[in-house]
Amino acid sequence: MAILVTGASGTIGSQVLSFLDPKAVEIRALTRSPETANFPAGVTAVKGDLSDIDGFRAALEGVSTLFLLGPNVADESTQVLLALNAARDAGVKGVVYLSVYKADDFADLPHFASKAAVERMIEAYDLPVTVLRPAYFMQNDARLREALLTYGVYGMPIGSKGLSMIDIRDIGEAAARELMRREAADRPLPREAYDLVGPDALTGDDLAALWSGILGRPIVFGDDLEAFEQNLKPFAPAWYVYDLKLMMRRYQQQGALGSADQVSRMEALLGRPARTYRAFAEETAASWK
Repeated sequence: MAILVTGASGTIGSQVLSFLDPKAVEIRALTRSPETANFPAGVTAVKGDLSDIDGFRAALEGVSTLFLLGPNVADESTQVLLALNAARDAGVKGVVYLSVYKADDFADLPHFASKAAVERMIEAYDLPVTVLRPAYFMQNDARLREALLTYGVYGMPIGSKGLSMIDIRDIGEAAARELMRREAADRPLPREAYDLVGPDALTGDDLAALWSGILGRPIVFGDDLEAFEQNLKPFAPAWYVYDLKLMMRRYQQQGALGSADQVSRMEALLGRPARTYRAFAEETAASWK
């Protein structure tokens, strides 16, 4: 039997693949273009896409454990709910599903509400799924290179309530550990859920000060939601940019802080401390040089 990883070419899927061992179990990676895919040695590229339900059902043949990641599209919930149904029909014994931290709390955000709907199905039918709920990715801030180095601005408008950001490598490792645990079991395991939150409570001002110290130059915090939306519009569909703007507005209003218990539970899953934002920032700044 095999583990199938969806979203395999993306930010999180590629991290999941990097922590799985193809020598221990067959690993398959779903991709639209298997002929050009560049996956780790030993990983088998499988043609498929969650938007093509018949193709996805065919890709599930011989799969015992599934990493399920929804795409950033307007019909995300439809694609993922159909995929979850297909996995259940195919007899997949275990699933690791990537949700989002505070999916239920931020009900007015489309990409949060989509994931909350999937979580409701998992709970309603008591499916053998591990739900991972990551907070804001630290690596999103690697895109701020020009703003930080050229303009001296930390321009992610997260507000002053605070976020508990998570390193994508911790997400990938947590997912890989749960995939292997479910794959090794001789029967479907009970559903489980983890909130993946970093150890730091960080505000926009905190991050501006942190980057200032690392870069050795003054950095100010830019909290302008309108500028955030306009800056993103050339790079993504307007509906998705507006969705992200709404998320930032929620962060400004409420924050998204993890508890000490959530951090401890996640670190128990990882078997080590979670990576800090400072470690990420220092590593990123060094790569910019």
